[in-house]
Amino acid sequence: MKAALHPGRLLARRYRLLDQIGAGGMSVIWRARDEVLDRAVALKVLAPSLAADARFRGMVRDEARAAAQLVHPHLTSVHDYGETVDPDGSITSFVVMELLSGEELKLRLTEGPLPWTEAVQVGAQVADALAAAHRLGIVHRDITPANVMMTGTGVKVLDFGIATRIGAPDEDEDGETFGTPAYVAPERLDGAPAQPSTDVYSLGVLLYEALTGRVPYPADTWEQLSAALATGPPPTLADLPDLPPAVAQTCLRSLARNPADRPTARQVATALRDHSLPAEPSTATVRVPTPPLPPQSPAVATEAPAAPDGGTSFAVSEPTSESGWSRRRLALALGLVLAVGLTLAGVALLPDQQPTRRAQPSAGPVETPSTDPPTPEPSAPSAPTATPSTTPTTGAPTSNPGTLTEAANRVDGLISAGLSAGEIRDDVALDLRNELRNLTVAVGSGREDLAPPVARLREKVTVRLGEGGISPAYASRLDAAIAELGATRV
Repeated sequence: MKAALHPGRLLARRYRLLDQIGAGGMSVIWRARDEVLDRAVALKVLAPSLAADARFRGMVRDEARAAAQLVHPHLTSVHDYGETVDPDGSITSFVVMELLSGEELKLRLTEGPLPWTEAVQVGAQVADALAAAHRLGIVHRDITPANVMMTGTGVKVLDFGIATRIGAPDEDEDGETFGTPAYVAPERLDGAPAQPSTDVYSLGVLLYEALTGRVPYPADTWEQLSAALATGPPPTLADLPDLPPAVAQTCLRSLARNPADRPTARQVATALRDHSLPAEPSTATVRVPTPPLPPQSPAVATEAPAAPDGGTSFAVSEPTSESGWSRRRLALALGLVLAVGLTLAGVALLPDQQPTRRAQPSAGPVETPSTDPPTPEPSAPSAPTATPSTTPTTGAPTSNPGTLTEAANRVDGLISAGLSAGEIRDDVALDLRNELRNLTVAVGSGREDLAPPVARLREKVTVRLGEGGISPAYASRLDAAIAELGATRV
């Protein structure tokens, strides 16, 4: 007689079942403990009624192989696949996955649609996960709210149980269509081969439902879906006046009947990401000193050696001729004279005569108007002095972003400030600095245009935000500063 699954049973001499936490048409999900690595895991065990069928065991094994290739913050990690032979010769097959803590999007939507900003963030993260799968040639084929988990670090896409390779037949051996009818792309009803565009359609349905609380074509069976597609009106988002037009267009394009008219998952992620970062708090200001440029001499941007902490520094070099050294000596002497003059003038003022300084705005680089008394003019000819900038770096684009080196220094300074404030994790700061260094080297050497690496760096900020490695406020500032970097002179 087949051994029953029950709490306390040990599978593969390693995984101790604790309690059942879910069930589907083909499998049962158990919370378990990996007694070798001493950690909690989730076991997806093939349902006993199907365990005797080698075809279904093969599907579970193929799911594990497909999902194990996918390493992404918005995809559930697969740790292991195993089979246990029971005393009667029957086989129990299971997939070992990370144990998630959160709420299914399906359950969340029973309360009604999400705020559009949250719906867009969910859509962007699911699109990111699908883009990663599509790059490896895998089509999920079952993107629904039941297969999206809302966790503390962002969404997780679950269940690659009916995933397949791009171009594979999109039906089972009996000619039946896999999936949940209301989320299935129209071309799948005709048996078209599996393509990434079918996942994009399902993503469009999911985003539409998250925004409106309803699917565009309600259906519980394939016949109902065919009838809804034939007679139902085209979906619209006109009843959401606050929704940005770009978001509405992206969602409706994903629902296009013709697969060729749909965007890719990567394009959906990029389009939605611009609207998924939270707004910057109006009272938050971070002041980051900007390294001064040398006076007068023509500057040449160079990459400095890596900093001891693993970060990247950016320097501006100038000719080392005798005239260059003379100008620097003159600038230093003049700076000393001005500093002494300011000090003497400050002492001459009584406390009740100190001028009142107006508060600087919290966003945007500005020049602070000075109300200090005029300083004595030096007798020597005046030369411009380089003074460290205290312009607040809040991520707001400047009207003149300057050179690539200047903008890169601003981004690097913002990373340093976030690291010091505990708003950016150490590993995330190192990752962003490495990406920034690669950008400056590739663009500075002419190997790559500026736009692609800037897009990659912005994408990395969004991914790290979803992982919880960057606070929302700093992610917003970094995104704006990187966008500003993309407008610099190369």
